[in-house]
Amino acid sequence: MTTEKQRLIQSLIEMQKKFIAREHESGISVRDYFNPESDHPLVGYVGEYEDLASQLVDMAHQEKGSRR
Repeated sequence: MTTEKQRLIQSLIEMQKKFIAREHESGISVRDYFNPESDHPLVGYVGEYEDLASQLVDMAHQEKGSRR
């Protein structure tokens, strides 16, 4: 496994852990998830997570010689 791939996976896991902790602590509404207020801890979460996951998928396709 490449270092970059490991970094992406670790970043995704850490994001999930923080998300789950936040959800257990105070709950997360659909609005907070998709359209949080500017001072909310989830600002940018969805976009960043999707970007990292997409990069990981692209790497997997490149390794296997396939494409989306």
